Amino acid sequence: MNNSIFQDLKNKVFHSGNPSYLYIGLNTFVFVIVAIINVPFFLSGNGVNFDAIIGEYFGFPASLAKLPVRFYTILTYQFFHGGFLHLLFNMLWLYWVGRIFLDFLKPRQFHFVYLAGGFAGAILFALAFNIFPVFISGISGQVIIGSSAAVMAIIVATATLVPDYSIRLLLFGDVKLKYLAIAYIVLDLIGTTSANAGGSFAHIGGAIIGFTYIKVLQKGTDWSNLFKKKPKLRVVKNNGAKPSAKKKESSVDQREIDSILDKISKSGYDKLTKEEKETLFKASKH
Repeated sequence: MNNSIFQDLKNKVFHSGNPSYLYIGLNTFVFVIVAIINVPFFLSGNGVNFDAIIGEYFGFPASLAKLPVRFYTILTYQFFHGGFLHLLFNMLWLYWVGRIFLDFLKPRQFHFVYLAGGFAGAILFALAFNIFPVFISGISGQVIIGSSAAVMAIIVATATLVPDYSIRLLLFGDVKLKYLAIAYIVLDLIGTTSANAGGSFAHIGGAIIGFTYIKVLQKGTDWSNLFKKKPKLRVVKNNGAKPSAKKKESSVDQREIDSILDKISKSGYDKLTKEEKETLFKASKH
């Protein structure tokens, strides 16, 4: 039975094809492993601060002097969290909003936005702490950890793509994604004056990537094509055959998808018919 549970989790995380499950699984796995390793350090009473060790070697530093030997932390910092609630809320938002993202866009695009959002969050954090005088005196010990910037990129990208899509929140009822994203950004702007200023700057960096990616995508450029495998060249014999009906059908389908997306941007997802929603769902699987 235990093997069955492990296999089910493995399939869900690594073989489902859903990138939100992959990142939720990886983040949760890292958190559990770190928490287990921390147990003997704590019980030994030897005064070793395991959290400080994690921050030093896996967190992204604000000090530019540390980057030549801690360059890898621009990736690793995204998979470590400062506590259970930090992990929980990030993963819940990633699950909820990630599902909406993948209803309209491809897994490849999800990977790009998530990782690029994390990178941008780290870069903005470092820039802010090296530019603004208020932070410079304490810069040497400042690091960030957590997937919040990456998750923020997914949230803002989704809200930019389908701003009028509504989700139901406890105590608030139905809230449109655009208002949710704006609220988070405003809170983070205010948060740049708090003790967690570094985290707030990282969130803003992720938000910038999410917003910019969708705006550029809507103009016809997909940055995630960097992750796309280039097809191998093949020599085929051209008999002058007319385009097949299948190709014509494909182009018609793409025009239909574009029309539906235009309708969403003007009227909101809730205004789509059942058939239009099914068309979008099927298109997202290709």
